[in-house]
Order: sequence, then structure tokens, then C-alpha cells
Amino acid sequence: MTVTSILAAKGGDIISIEPTATLRAATALLAQHRIGAVLVLGAERRVVGILSERDIVQAMAARGAQALDEPVSRAMTRKVANCTGDESIPSIMERMTAGKFRHMPVLDRGELIGIISIGDVVKQRVDEMERESEAMRGYIQIA
Repeated sequence: MTVTSILAAKGGDIISIEPTATLRAATALLAQHRIGAVLVLGAERRVVGILSERDIVQAMAARGAQALDEPVSRAMTRKVANCTGDESIPSIMERMTAGKFRHMPVLDRGELIGIISIGDVVKQRVDEMERESEAMRGYIQIA
């Protein structure tokens, strides 16, 4: 199974925000879509950062409620790990765990085609394990 199978199951919807938007607008966007992170896109839909709930909490801890009126670019994570559609689920799980992040943009030849979360990855892996288990049960019953 690959990242492409995750996107096929969940769709390629991408929720994004501009780096000049305020953290207040970003929090409203996260709440509206019930998501934990939003991609920050610059010119030509290029990923320039990612803003997570953790980034917002850190900004507010450092600068108080006034951080909500600051631009997303001040709080976002600039170094964003990404993947391609042909990467394997175990490989992505390992990268997310090692890097301690939960969201990853998916690129195809440098173009943004989706975003996956650790929840998406775990769900795909559990579904895969259930299919394998069911196949083994079927095989045992035949034998």
C-alpha cells in the first residue's frame, strides 16, 4: 500500500491559508474544518510552511493572546517534510514517528496533490491488516 491509496480513500482536498493571514483566521479555519493543521501556501501554490495546533499554542505561550493578530508566517513551521504518492505506508509511519509530526503534504513532480495525517496512515494500515487477516482466515478454512 502507498500514499496514493490513502488519497484515493480520503480524497485530495487541501485546506490552506496564506502566510499573511492572521493566527485568528487560521484558528477559525482549523475549527471550521475540524483539522489539526493547515498548509501555508505561497505563490504558485507552493508549500512555504505548515501551521499546526502546536504552533499556535507555542505562539500564544510566548506572546499571549496578541499572537492571534500576528501573521501565520510568524508562527508556522517552515521546514515541512513531504512525500510522494508512491511511498509506502510503513515508510511514512516511520518518518512521521521519527520526525514527531502528524501531517505531511503529498507532492507529484513538485506539485501539491494532497495532505495526509498520521490518522489517515494508521487507518490505512489497520484496514490493510484486517484484509490480510480475513484472507488468512479464508485460506485456513479452505485448507
